[in-house]
Formats: sequence, C-alpha cells, structure tokens
Amino acid sequence: MKVFKNLYAYRELLKSSVKKDIGGKYKNSFLGVLWSFVNPLLQIAVYAIIFPLIMKNNIPNYTVFMVCGLIPWNYFSTVINRASFTIIENGNIIKKVYFPREILPLSLVTSETVNFLISSLIILCFTLTHGMGITKYILIYPIILIVQYVLLLGISLIVSSVTVYFRDLQHFIGVLLQLFFYATPIVYAVETIPANYQWILKLNPMTYIIDAYRAVFYYQKLPDMKMLSMVLVIGIILCIVGYLIFNKLQRKFAEEL
Repeated sequence: MKVFKNLYAYRELLKSSVKKDIGGKYKNSFLGVLWSFVNPLLQIAVYAIIFPLIMKNNIPNYTVFMVCGLIPWNYFSTVINRASFTIIENGNIIKKVYFPREILPLSLVTSETVNFLISSLIILCFTLTHGMGITKYILIYPIILIVQYVLLLGISLIVSSVTVYFRDLQHFIGVLLQLFFYATPIVYAVETIPANYQWILKLNPMTYIIDAYRAVFYYQKLPDMKMLSMVLVIGIILCIVGYLIFNKLQRKFAEEL
C-alpha cells in the first residue's frame, strides 16, 4: 500500500511528467504529434510491400492483418527501449530531488500508452478503408490495452532499475527486441509456422496480446479471454517482482549515476 500512497501524494508530479514526456517527444518538430501517424505508416508501407513478396502469403487484407500486429508491437518495443535508459537520463534530477523513483517508469509507460491510443486510429482507418468496418468486439479493446499496460509496467520496472548497474543491457535489449520481433506473429500468421516450432510463440506473451487485437479488429470476434487473463496474471506477477527489484536497487541509484 505504501507505493500507492506515495504515488497519490506525488500525483501532480506524475501528471506533469506524463505531459512533459508527451509534449517533449516531438518538441520543435515541424509535424509534431503527426509523427505518431507518420512513423508507423512508413513502417507499414515497407512491410506491406516487402513481406507479401518474400513470404508469398495468401492472407486476405494482409495490410490490415499486419497493422493489427505492428502498431501494438511498436508500443511494446518503444516502451522497453526507453525504459532501459529512463533512470540514467534523469540522473541529475534523482541526485538533487527526492521523489518516488517509480514515477519515472510509470510516467514513461503511461505517456507511450497515450501515443499508442493515437496510433490505434491507424488500425481503425485501415479496417474502414478495406471495408471491414467496426463491430461490437471493439469494446474489448480497453481490456486488451490494460493487459498490455500491466505487462509493460512490470517489465519496465525491472529493466529501468537493472540497467543502472549493467549499462550493457541497453545494447542487449536492442538485439533481443529484433529477435523477439520475428518470434511474435506480427507479419505472419501462427498457422504458417511448423507445429514443432509453435511452442516458441506460445511462450511469448505478446503472441496472445496481438492475437487479441487481431480478433477485435481483423477477425471481428471475441478474443481468447482465457489466454488474455493468463497474460494479465503474468503482468501482475511481473509488476510485483519488478517493484521489489526496483525498490531494492533504487537505494543506490544516486551513487551509480
């Protein structure tokens, strides 16, 4: 309960930190917040052209299929990448002012969630322009987002604190995310992977999250709520473990920074 009391006491700092992060991301940029659309659209253009040629897939409305995986993946990878240096880049503030350090990863995940909400409009646009429309299952979207948010918060607490002591983790995470991209069904369907390798995808929580987004927007059906609940439990466990690790390591942040 102590962590919630601290966060509540410093809620204004958390709020201003989120606003600063959102506003500062594209500060002095000509396109500003439009980059939340431009960046993913450029990626979509590349993948939509290259992967159908390489993989020769027969997935109908492949662009929509791929977008439903790529936008949530960008949200995931951006948070993990930024979490690896969020404590380090705020080192000067940490050494000068006291505040609950967990505000830093929490504000990071929250601000990127706002960016993801904006980018989600791209998914809606593609489903509408391809004549697929929107169904009642879009009401499940907030539930999927909460599950992914909890999972990302748990991972961010661990990554942000451990990286202070092991700086090489920043570079390792970049490589790991590249491998993780291909171990996640973003540009391909799970069914296209040989059965003896599908266990790799089943161990990947992002498989179930992306499948849930696809169920809502692409297949327009109810996601597998059992598997989604399992990912939520994993996320909650990671949050608890992550906070314990973060709380222990934060005591010497100032010395390491």
